[in-house]
Amino acid sequence: MKHLGTKRVETERLILRRFTMDDADAMFRNWANDPEVTKYLTWPAHPSVEVSRMVLESWVSQYDDNAVYQWAIVPRDIGEPVGSIGVVHGRDEIAMVHIGYCIGKKWWQQGITSEALTALIRFFFEEAGMNRVESRHDPHNPNSGRVMKKCGMKYEGTMRQADINNQGICDFSEYGILAEDYFGGKQAEK
Repeated sequence: MKHLGTKRVETERLILRRFTMDDADAMFRNWANDPEVTKYLTWPAHPSVEVSRMVLESWVSQYDDNAVYQWAIVPRDIGEPVGSIGVVHGRDEIAMVHIGYCIGKKWWQQGITSEALTALIRFFFEEAGMNRVESRHDPHNPNSGRVMKKCGMKYEGTMRQADINNQGICDFSEYGILAEDYFGGKQAEK
């Protein structure tokens, strides 16, 4: 495993890149101000673009640390961020990253989030040499689980009343994929 930081990752339809301070208006407008988008998340909808600016300032200031991974999801045809995807936490001793994501309602159910997550699973296994990529969701938000399944992650169980989000104490459903799953049993080239 080697930390590479938030490197630019491109797919057919998307550019995953570092956020800049110039993204504050798009972040606020496209997803961060919508309580429906943040309903099952751990942070509340932003009441103003100033809050989005403060969040971006925190993220941008951490990019010098190669263990920080926080991408803007930018559809090529739009040219501005419509969501975010990044590592919520990780454990170096087991070469694991836990990914969280969020995308504006206007872009739901278009395959954008699964395209972004698939690209990062590839990045973390093929480039960074991770052993495990995991994610989780509130069972009341099944579309998030569908994204994980579509990306090859396996359902590993539901923990009852083991988390908290904007709805209060909640269950969470855990998904994961291992390097051996991804590479089909072949040894990862590092």
